[in-house]
Amino acid sequence: MKSNAGCCRRPFAVLVIAMSWLTGCATADSEAMGFAACPPIVEYSREFRARAAEELTLLPNGSAIVEMVADYVVLRDQARLC
Repeated sequence: MKSNAGCCRRPFAVLVIAMSWLTGCATADSEAMGFAACPPIVEYSREFRARAAEELTLLPNGSAIVEMVADYVVLRDQARLC
């Protein structure tokens, strides 16, 4: 009877080689390439924010734009914490 102990070695070796190739691709620093982990936060003037708030109040209840702006507020808060 033949031993099947060696049958798992080949897939394991292929996996190790593939993982080493993939990690080799990730050697560049994302900061050095101009991609920061945290996005920049655009600063708006007080007047611009007041105008945006007034425009939001003119939208009908349940407006998709209102929901999107609420999501944007959350993303800005998360980016600020980053």
